[in-house]
Amino acid sequence: MENCLFCHLEESVPILENELAKAFFDKMPVSKGHLLIIPKRHAENYFDLTLPEKKAIDELLLACKHFIDTQHQPDGYNIGANCGETAGQTIFHCHIHLIPRYQGDLSNPRGGVRGVIPDKRIY
Repeated sequence: MENCLFCHLEESVPILENELAKAFFDKMPVSKGHLLIIPKRHAENYFDLTLPEKKAIDELLLACKHFIDTQHQPDGYNIGANCGETAGQTIFHCHIHLIPRYQGDLSNPRGGVRGVIPDKRIY
């Protein structure tokens, strides 16, 4: 896509990549080591991926976890994708967030990804 930020990542060198996907550091990380994993082909969101692309992204998720474990030793992870504007997607090229979590980075982490709707996080 001509205007897609992730289709034209000249300044971002991939940390890891395979035939169908690549991973790079998020430019606005929420924690140390926060990576994005994207398909090389333009696909608007996760539901537009082919099965081989999903497999390639899953392989990179595991490789990226190992990379982050080695570099930063986090205590946990959040994995997520925003699909659609209502879900918070701002760049319409599928991207999976791999967010390392560290003990004490949030006073009460209970609910994890449920925090996308703050009143529903704690249950």
